[in-house]
Amino acid sequence: MQYISISDDVKLGKNVKIFNFANLYGCTVGDETKIGAFVEIQKNAVIGKNCKISSHSFICEGVHIEDNCFIGHNVTFINDKYPRATNPHGILQNEQDWTCIPTYVKSGASIGSSATIMCGVTIGEGAIVGAGAVVTKDVPPGKIVAGVPARVMDG
Repeated sequence: MQYISISDDVKLGKNVKIFNFANLYGCTVGDETKIGAFVEIQKNAVIGKNCKISSHSFICEGVHIEDNCFIGHNVTFINDKYPRATNPHGILQNEQDWTCIPTYVKSGASIGSSATIMCGVTIGEGAIVGAGAVVTKDVPPGKIVAGVPARVMDG
């Protein structure tokens, strides 16, 4: 595993496959999960068993992905509704200056390539998020959403 950065505090399950140029720290990854190239998974993120995390995806602190989920290429999760570089005193922010807002992806959900998932939402069990969608609200279990902002598709 050359060109892979995995910190000592990462908890990896059995038979996890990680491709080059991945960056993992302080996270948990379940058994049999596959992580593509150029993926970052931050501290306190949890990935379940039998997941596929495609290349170029960003899974930030506070994201909880349950078992059997698919995360397409270039999917971005967000954990702060009002991000700033500095605090009101002009000093670079640290952990005391903002609140991490968790996001949940329930079992068997799929998220298409280049989707953006805002913080504080739940993507329901077996739901599908279309490629390029911007998810700003909860996605009901078993439903398909697409668009900007993402809306439930009829039919």
